[in-house]
Amino acid sequence: MTPQSLLQLTSQKCTTGCPILDRLLYGGIPCDSITEIVAESGSGKTQICLQLSLHAQLPVSHGGLAASSLYLHTEFPFPFRRLHQLCLSFRSSNAHHFPVNDNPCDRIFVQSVHTADHLLEIMSKTDPFIENSKNQVPVRLIVIDSIAALFRSDFDNTPVELKRRSSLFFKISSKLKALAKRFNLAVLVTNQVVDLVGPNEGINGLRIGNLVCLHTSGRRVCPALGLAWANCVNSRLFLSRNEEVIREENEKSNGQSCDFVKKKMRKLYVVFAPHLPETSCEFEITREGLFGVER
Repeated sequence: MTPQSLLQLTSQKCTTGCPILDRLLYGGIPCDSITEIVAESGSGKTQICLQLSLHAQLPVSHGGLAASSLYLHTEFPFPFRRLHQLCLSFRSSNAHHFPVNDNPCDRIFVQSVHTADHLLEIMSKTDPFIENSKNQVPVRLIVIDSIAALFRSDFDNTPVELKRRSSLFFKISSKLKALAKRFNLAVLVTNQVVDLVGPNEGINGLRIGNLVCLHTSGRRVCPALGLAWANCVNSRLFLSRNEEVIREENEKSNGQSCDFVKKKMRKLYVVFAPHLPETSCEFEITREGLFGVER
């Protein structure tokens, strides 16, 4: 076992709010680390981010961090309506941990981000912000949803621009890792996918992590931002979304008949993580949140 693996195993974790997912992740999202969730739009990335921001507020004895969170969003508009919906469910399930008129949304600090340079500017002010938060409910979770949106159109596909982009990747990840280490934070970053064209496996022909290739919605995909960004994160999770045709038998007056219905199946995969084995879990998204499913 490598020192990094041991560190991730023994580090404090933040519960996802679902025992099945927590079991898969050996307790939840680790502190002192950058965890990335990769998926196409509508797969559940933001659901997990919102859910984690709420459950980070739980006492440490119940899997939380007894902390508030800083939520940096680049996809507009921010889903305040969904956050309030999840908050109602969270309050209902954990009422004994909070005062009667308490609003957990007040401990999620939401900040919009428009460019990579804007993100670096915000992060330069993050240290004093977190220091000041220690007097109240300390910030111990940073969410960036999503990192890919900041690099979608600001860079040309030229050697100079690619080098500048890689430099920004390194600056952003270095700052996040420094914050995570100094304040024992959990950092959760979301990323998009792009279609994988051609016979090569993985990113530019390279296999990264446990999975030879990622599939979602019947397409072969790979994480956006390439190998340079992949080297910036400690752990990578992948959410897939596919339709499964299920055969259902129905009784009719003239005997048995069969109907075929389409069911949306969602799965979470561990692509790479120093402390986790190759594993996966089916999950579903309900009004109350995102939850693993045992089959």
